Amino acid sequence: MGRIKTKLIKSLTFDLYEKNKGSFAKEFEHNKKIVSQNIEGASKKVRNIIAGYITRLAKKQE
Repeated sequence: MGRIKTKLIKSLTFDLYEKNKGSFAKEFEHNKKIVSQNIEGASKKVRNIIAGYITRLAKKQE
């Protein structure tokens, strides 16, 4: 069982993933840098949650 993502996290993640689909990879550190460049004012915890969720989506796509 994993942690449940809120609607805010999911909506931000899907919007960001659709806008920058080609720039994300299956590596968390790479995705974390891209998320921090695109989302301003978010806390470190929120950025890491979004980057982790994007990593999971990227792995699922392939």
